[in-house]
Amino acid sequence: MSTSSMAFQLGSSSSLSISSSSIRRSTHDVFLSFRGADVRQSFISHLYGALHKRGINTYIDNNLKRGEEILSELLKAIDGSMISIIVLFKNYSDSKWCLDELLKILECKKMVKQIVLPIFYDVDPLDVQHQKGCYFILDIITWVDSIMVNRTFLNIAKYLVRIESRLRDIYQHLSLEKNDITCMVGIFGTGGIGKTTISKEIYNRIFRQFEGSCFLKNIIESSKAGGLIQLQNTLLYEILGENLDVRDCDRGINVISHRLHSKRVLLILDDVDELKQLETLAGDHKWFGLGSRIIVTTRDQDLLDIFKVDSKYELKILAYNEARKLFSLHAFEKEEPIDNYAKVFEQVMQYAKGLPLTLTVLGSNLKDKKICQWESAFDKYKQIPNENILSVLQVSYDGLEEHEKDMFLDIACFFKGEPLDDVIKIFESCHFHPNCGIPKLIDKCLITTGFNIWMHDLLQDMGREIVRKESPKKPGTCSRLWFHEDIRYVLEENTVSS
Repeated sequence: MSTSSMAFQLGSSSSLSISSSSIRRSTHDVFLSFRGADVRQSFISHLYGALHKRGINTYIDNNLKRGEEILSELLKAIDGSMISIIVLFKNYSDSKWCLDELLKILECKKMVKQIVLPIFYDVDPLDVQHQKGCYFILDIITWVDSIMVNRTFLNIAKYLVRIESRLRDIYQHLSLEKNDITCMVGIFGTGGIGKTTISKEIYNRIFRQFEGSCFLKNIIESSKAGGLIQLQNTLLYEILGENLDVRDCDRGINVISHRLHSKRVLLILDDVDELKQLETLAGDHKWFGLGSRIIVTTRDQDLLDIFKVDSKYELKILAYNEARKLFSLHAFEKEEPIDNYAKVFEQVMQYAKGLPLTLTVLGSNLKDKKICQWESAFDKYKQIPNENILSVLQVSYDGLEEHEKDMFLDIACFFKGEPLDDVIKIFESCHFHPNCGIPKLIDKCLITTGFNIWMHDLLQDMGREIVRKESPKKPGTCSRLWFHEDIRYVLEENTVSS
């Protein structure tokens, strides 16, 4: 059937303004507003059935008898829905009941920016009688599906500690109250410190304030697996709700800047490590409409400076009490540790040193285990660190150049805690160019410097594990030796490689 013969029309796109200043979770996905038994038995029954079949939680009044109590229930249902579909049929406006519903829907559209779809319905009776076609219900379902997918909350960590204070700090950088600017904010910190978790929580709390939103996670790995073209397509699909099938990065840049330059969007680029990724996905403020917010998470703060973000926020390790709470929640499902675990619990605290990833992984692994199992596992971790933790931390190391990797491994094996000036002299004698390399290690959040050079214990463990894996059973063939028993063995047995 041609477009000109459609029996109803979708409302104009201007009615689909999507925004929300709250994080309220929806009780229903869709609220159906309509009038008339004929509409209920024909179009509405088909529409409701199709929505239900797709797993879309839809509220319908089911011929409730009118009354103040029922009206109150309906108004609550409207308030708790993500989308309202208004089927405007003959005599709709004659009903005070329907007008009350409509006023509430418009109030929700204004206050919490509920998504509203008006449908002007006038199906030919013969189409209904003979059940011709699908009454164009597929168009509505497709639209609702795209909204539901793009308006769904992101799954987030089970336990959140110190989240509110961090959010308050980041909100100051985002300046959400300013709609006349487009703002780019960078969140940086070492691997496993919680950048993805905090950015997901920010997304969940504010994404409904924008006309479109997209969270591109783990860009380091995603750009290797599917390439930047796939990321561009994902970005466009999530924000626009249509598949544009971009097949070239340069064209993708032009499509993004052309299609999004007038839209107020929220875009989060998670775990970025190369300038090209930023240039390809969010190359300029002018690509996005006023009021847009672009958030970049990375382990490399120098990348944020080169890209010239408007503001930066450093995510730091948890304080002792916060770390204690997070680990206890994972290990014991309560905020305080069990008394007889106190000794081994403190050993874990010293080992993790406030890194959320470590606290989460170890807490989950040790949950419901006996004290002797804790002690055995912890002894193992001190010798061979947990692979799940190391794999996250090592991403930063993998992005270094060869001489930067050498400096990092030397610091991990020998120079942690040593005077910075002395370490620089040693590196200069090895032609490592420390005046360039050490700032790079700092920017990658792998070391910190003052009078001495320092790194997190787990980053030190990661560096030493990289060296150990060079030759696990023959330490004499490893590039570095630091463990006294390995050194003694190699010297006594004369097994040093040439």
